[in-house]
Amino acid sequence: MTLGVLDYVIVLVYLVAIAAIGLYMSREQKSTRKYFIADRRIPAWAVAFTLMGTLIGSGTVVGHPATVFQKSMILLLGILTLPLVLVIVAYVIVPFYRRVVGMSAYEYIGKRFGFGGRIYTSFGFLADRTFDLGVTLLTTAIAINVMTGWDLRLVIIGVGVFTMIYTAIGGIEAVVWTDVVQGIVLVGGAVLILMRLIFAPEAGPPGAVVGEAFRAGKFNLGSFDLSWQSLFDTGNTTVWLYIVVFFLNWSRRYITDQHMVQRYLIAKTDRQAFWATIWGASSCVPIFVTFMFIGACLYGYYSLTGATPPEIADNVVPHFIVNFLPNGLVGLILAAILAAAMSTVSGDLNSVATVVTTDYLATFSPQTSDRARLIFGRIMVLAGGTLASLVALLLIPDKGSASIMERGIIIASILSAGTLGLFMLGFVTKRATRLGAYSGIVACLAFTSWAVLTSPKLRILDIGSFNFNMNPILIGVFGHLIVFSVGYCVSIIFGGHRPDDIDHLTFRKIPSA
Repeated sequence: MTLGVLDYVIVLVYLVAIAAIGLYMSREQKSTRKYFIADRRIPAWAVAFTLMGTLIGSGTVVGHPATVFQKSMILLLGILTLPLVLVIVAYVIVPFYRRVVGMSAYEYIGKRFGFGGRIYTSFGFLADRTFDLGVTLLTTAIAINVMTGWDLRLVIIGVGVFTMIYTAIGGIEAVVWTDVVQGIVLVGGAVLILMRLIFAPEAGPPGAVVGEAFRAGKFNLGSFDLSWQSLFDTGNTTVWLYIVVFFLNWSRRYITDQHMVQRYLIAKTDRQAFWATIWGASSCVPIFVTFMFIGACLYGYYSLTGATPPEIADNVVPHFIVNFLPNGLVGLILAAILAAAMSTVSGDLNSVATVVTTDYLATFSPQTSDRARLIFGRIMVLAGGTLASLVALLLIPDKGSASIMERGIIIASILSAGTLGLFMLGFVTKRATRLGAYSGIVACLAFTSWAVLTSPKLRILDIGSFNFNMNPILIGVFGHLIVFSVGYCVSIIFGGHRPDDIDHLTFRKIPSA
């Protein structure tokens, strides 16, 4: 089946609407404060949408169903740790940042631990976001390639360029208001796919695909093995490891990553920022679960109907859409996939530009005018999008390779480079010093380099019994612990510089909402 005229019309209308929002918002982008944090005047409900859009990308639409289709719901319990993180973030982190920083989360590290810490954490964010944007562009391109037959590489470039342009001209306000439209389209698309699967007459009575998926073990949560040996199993990551890694990754994202912190800053008041965080992040959980459920239903559908599934698991959602949905709905779902991608990419590109402009240009060239910084920020949106497109091209999967989501979790964990440990070292203890923080960073870099080079799946360097033989997903976990523990111990033993306003830069109690 191929896309019909109606499908293309629906997609075109969606793209025109998004472009129009970007153009409309470009009229007011006259300062960096307006361009990056919207003068802190966005209402709570819109902030909630943009927080949701930042997390729900095409990786969710394509990657989560692929993981369940190929294996089972091994990521579910890890995803469900998000509400636990929200309690800390909404009550403590959001008001703290709104009090301490202007535009960038890494301003805080600069105040707490100096210039070196600010550059380290901001660079780690840029590396992580560039990789994650590459994953988003790739999963989007896979879907469009399967549905249209267009060249995968050209799709990556096309989606990247379109998103770069409307983000560069419209700033954070274009990101927010397009996220509102894209969130509605995304949820509608998910419901349509799920209804088509559950009530598919060719698969049997309503709900037959669910029963088949259950019999095949697609609702299995994975291995609950809690043993020392399980830490060294590189072929089977246990549920406990996923829970720990997801909890730390959620914490890192909501506590340290600029693309989240920036959302806290654009709300009108502290209270609105608080509720926006609760609503936005909480809405992600049912969406994640829905797409995982879709992956299980897809397995049941292909099993019961005898239809031939795609050879690569990451193609299963777009393959079903283009072959088993009627014209019109295909265009709507394609628009939903584009919406998921663009909402993530646009928000991340704006946050990348914010970091480069605030933490690098303003630091190294403080005499530059606000107008020059605004122009530079727009250029950085284009540069970030170009780098992300290159990453996407490098990540194109081969037949039989692990799903993009599985690979992405490991790589993102490594790229985090202990930043959560560094932020917590600054947040929770007044005794941490600059010397301690830098010692923790050096220890983390040394550990990560050794672990990556000698890990079982890569092993560029073989040093026998001194290789890192544990599951690679633990590299990022240990990185956070090393930064915090080494940083704290060195601070206690050797002392070092602490800022004069240390009370202002740490928190001891949970403020009221």
